[in-house]
Amino acid sequence: MKRKGNLYNRICSLDNLSLADAKAQKGKSGQYGVLLHNRSKEDNLVKLHEMLLNKTYRTSPYTTFKVYEPKERDVFRLPYFPDRITHHAIMNVLEPIFVSCFTSNTYSCIKKKGIHAAANDVRRALRDVPGTEYCLKLDITKFYPSIDHSILKGLIRRKFKDPDLLWLLDEIIDSAEGIPIGNYLSQYFANFYLTYFDHWIKEHHRIKYYFRYADDLVILSNSKSHLHNVFHEIKSYLDDNLKLKVKDNWQIFPVASRGIDFVGYKFFHTHVLLRKSIKQRFARMLKRNPNPLSIASYWGWAKHCNSVNLLNKLLPNERF
Repeated sequence: MKRKGNLYNRICSLDNLSLADAKAQKGKSGQYGVLLHNRSKEDNLVKLHEMLLNKTYRTSPYTTFKVYEPKERDVFRLPYFPDRITHHAIMNVLEPIFVSCFTSNTYSCIKKKGIHAAANDVRRALRDVPGTEYCLKLDITKFYPSIDHSILKGLIRRKFKDPDLLWLLDEIIDSAEGIPIGNYLSQYFANFYLTYFDHWIKEHHRIKYYFRYADDLVILSNSKSHLHNVFHEIKSYLDDNLKLKVKDNWQIFPVASRGIDFVGYKFFHTHVLLRKSIKQRFARMLKRNPNPLSIASYWGWAKHCNSVNLLNKLLPNERF
C-alpha cells in the first residue's frame, strides 16, 4: 500500500474546519455544546486552526455514560468544541483513504456499507447452497478496549507518512485506554485495526465467503474441517499480531439446522428472520407506544426479511 503524505495542512485549513463544523452539527443543533460553540463560532474555528497549526491541541477530558442495548457498555463523550469538530476535520480528509483500504466485505460505520448491505451480501452468498453448508462464527473479547495503541500506531504508519498528521492521530489515540466507544474517529480506527487481518483472510486463505461487521465475523464453507483449520489460524493471528482474544462462544455449525445469527437477522438458505431479541424489543415497543413514528426503525428491520407472519401477529389490523 502506498503511504500518504501532505495531508495535515488540508485538515487544518479554515475551509475544512468550517465544513467539519457543519457536518458535526447535523441533527445536533439543539445540543448545549453546539449552542455554546455557535455563540463564538468564527472565533472558535480560528482558535482551533491555530491550535492545530501550533500543535497545542490536546484532547479534552472524557465524560462517560452507559447504554444497555444491544448490550451494556460504557460510551465516551467529548466536548463539541474543539474535539468533535477536530475529529470531523480529520475524517473529511482521511475517510476515503481509510475506506480504500477496507475489503469489500467489511461493514459497520462505513457509508453505504451498514447492516442492510451486510445482510444482502450474506443472503446473496447463501444462494450457493453447497458452498455455504457450514458456518464459522466468532467475535472478539472486548474489542474496542483491547486495541493496543502501539500496534494501531504501527499500522497507521504503514499507510500515512505525514509527521504532523501522525502527531495528531497519536495524541487522540493516547487520550484513553483502548479505543473509546463513541468517538467519531474510533469506528475508523477499529476497522483499520483489522483491515490487514481482513486482507490476510481474503488473499492468503482465499476465503470466498467472509463477512465482518465490527468485531463480529462470519465465514462460510462447504467443509467443516476446513473451518476448524481456519479458526485455529485466525486465533493465532489475532493473538500474535493484534493482541486480541477470540470469545469462547465461537461456533462451527451447519447452516441448514441452526441459521446464522448476524447483524440482527437469522439467515437460512431459504429465508431470513429477525433476531429473537429484536422481535422482543419490537413487541415491547408496540405495547408501550404503538405510534407509527415510534416503531419506524423496527419496521425498517422487518421489511428486509421474511417477516409477514411476525407483522401479522404484532399488527393484526394492518395489511402487509
